[in-house]
Amino acid sequence: MNTDQSAAAQPIIIRRKKVYKADGHHGGAWKVAYADFVTAMMAFFLLMWLLNATTEEQRKGLADYFNPTIPMSRISGGGSDALKGSSVFTEDTLARAGTGASHERTVESPASNASFKEAKQKGETDNTSSKAQEQAIADNLESLKESLGNESRQLSEHLLIKMSPEGIVLELVDSESEPLFPVGRAVPSDLLIELLDVVSRSFLTFENDFKIAGHTDNRSYRNGAVYDNWNLSADRANAARRLLLRTGIEPGRMREVSGKADTAPLNRENPAAAQNRRISITILTD
Repeated sequence: MNTDQSAAAQPIIIRRKKVYKADGHHGGAWKVAYADFVTAMMAFFLLMWLLNATTEEQRKGLADYFNPTIPMSRISGGGSDALKGSSVFTEDTLARAGTGASHERTVESPASNASFKEAKQKGETDNTSSKAQEQAIADNLESLKESLGNESRQLSEHLLIKMSPEGIVLELVDSESEPLFPVGRAVPSDLLIELLDVVSRSFLTFENDFKIAGHTDNRSYRNGAVYDNWNLSADRANAARRLLLRTGIEPGRMREVSGKADTAPLNRENPAAAQNRRISITILTD
């Protein structure tokens, strides 16, 4: 009797066994996050490859694609042009579609597509012609330097040719042993006279204008003299101008004659170097 009562008084315990699947503790969310990460990395490396494999002009075109600089209609024109819309270059179509026209042309004086294409082709032709002319001048000066090297190493060592945004720059540089001018003076040496005589023969083969600039080193006159490197560089540039005029160069081709003192040295590590004392002749091709 007592045994039956104690057994009845004990609580009944129910154990429930929980069954887990293989991925029940973390689910599949990590796969989505990993896929997003891989996609982002692929986009990043694609961007890096595009930046490395394209030119500045192509990158500008890509930028314009995502941020157009050409105004487009916000609605479809329903026309016969690309993507069933109206061409941005068709004035009549834009006017009839009610989306306006460009500010450069009016209804009273419309221009045809042919005129636009002709102007574009003319611009491309002029650009190609200008580059070809620039290359021809550079080749001419390089040939001149090579011929001088064969005839006189003394002359060729004083010539440097480089490119600039304005055109081709011919540098007539000084040296410690063979100066173009006496120290502190603007009287041309026989070496400079001979150099300019030779250079002027090449200048007579083309019609481009040019600029002359005089340069000095950073050494200054003593005791705060009124006559300084600015005056000296300008006087030396003028001396070079007079020598070129004497060889038959037309005065109208000289666009500018200036002195720059020591503000644009060739050898920046040594502002007092002989190479910084020079005459720069820029053949304008812009």
